[in-house]
Amino acid sequence: MTTATTIYQGALRTEATHTRSGQKIITDAPIDNNGKGEAFSPTDMVSAALSSCMMTLMGMLAEREEINLTGLKADVVKVMAANPRKIAEIQITFTHPGLVATDVQKEKLRRAALTCPVALSLADSVKQTITFNF
Repeated sequence: MTTATTIYQGALRTEATHTRSGQKIITDAPIDNNGKGEAFSPTDMVSAALSSCMMTLMGMLAEREEINLTGLKADVVKVMAANPRKIAEIQITFTHPGLVATDVQKEKLRRAALTCPVALSLADSVKQTITFNF
C-alpha cells in the first residue's frame, strides 16, 4: 500500500498526503535556497521526523514503565552543509523538568530514543547530537 502521495504545487512547494489518514503536509524550499520559507522544508521535515520518532519510542517505553511523558519537549536545530547541500548535523535537546522516573528508567528512555528507526536510517555522515534534560 502507498504510504503517501506527493504533488508538486509549483513555486518550490509540495503537498504530501498520508494515504491512510488523509492528513496533508506542505513543504517549501527555504528562503536561502530560492523558496518562500512559509512551511517546513524537506530537510526540516527530516529533522523533525527524527525528534518525533525518538519521542514515539520513548513514549512506547514510558507506557510500559508507567512513566508520564506528557509535556516532553524537543528543540531541534538543523545544520546544513554546502557542496553538496545536505544535512550535516541534527541537534535535538529533549526537556522535561518535571519528569518522575528513576535513573534506570531515564537511561532506558535515552536508549529508546537513540535506537529509533529514523536515527538508525540516517547516513553516518549526518551527525546526531542529542541532549536529554530530565
